[in-house]
Amino acid sequence: MNGGKSMYKAVVFFDLDGTLFDNEKNVSDENVAAINELRENNILPIISTGRNIFEIQYVIDATGIDSLVSANGSYVQYQGKKLKAEKISDSVIEEILAFAKQQGDVISFYNNAEFALTAENDLTKVNYRLLRLTPHVDPTFYKTHEVNFLNVFNYDKDKLYQDHFKGKLSLVRNNPRCMDTMNWGVSKQTGIQAMLQKADLGNIPSYAFGDQLNDLQMFSEVDYPIAMGNGHPDVKAKASFVTTANVDHGIVNGLKHYHLIK
Repeated sequence: MNGGKSMYKAVVFFDLDGTLFDNEKNVSDENVAAINELRENNILPIISTGRNIFEIQYVIDATGIDSLVSANGSYVQYQGKKLKAEKISDSVIEEILAFAKQQGDVISFYNNAEFALTAENDLTKVNYRLLRLTPHVDPTFYKTHEVNFLNVFNYDKDKLYQDHFKGKLSLVRNNPRCMDTMNWGVSKQTGIQAMLQKADLGNIPSYAFGDQLNDLQMFSEVDYPIAMGNGHPDVKAKASFVTTANVDHGIVNGLKHYHLIK
């Protein structure tokens, strides 16, 4: 890959929900225009999300962004090509399947292209309706597909799972219905580290927009963390700048503050 210095002047990471998205989970025309202006200014926009690539194809189409840290760092691609993928081993998957079964919890398996559920229940139905996805049930999906990422469906068993799988899996609650589940130590931060290092972007200024607790690790990895006005208080506390809300020109105001766009 070419040296980052000559290619780009800066790099900007965007979280999606509550950040680049409006409240209907779309990217506004204003934000698409801002991303296009970044490109014209030789600044690389990158999506950094808990979601998997196939879930956000409409965002990739709308923005033209093809560099992504997805699945909370489990799958990283640069300019449309895979840079790094974390495979969760079958033995660890079988261990968490057995544990979830004792709890009466459903699990979903993910890679960059597709996903499957161990079963359906009220939580999964609401979740995938909100995400506009149609799930299929295949409890043995992991035996025939690479799995980079899991969701564990429950409301309040964070500590139970985190304690049980310490050293094997990292579990982070990104939404009230389920926990994002990655290989141990994997996060948006490790995904960004891989991106900056492998794509040779480490020697240029880096910025990140985020609003939730899973963005804190991303914030520690960039030069200029920018919190959304609608963000969590802890996220605002760690930001170098707090912009307006996601539905109140937050992205544009943050980019203008740092003179990344006019």
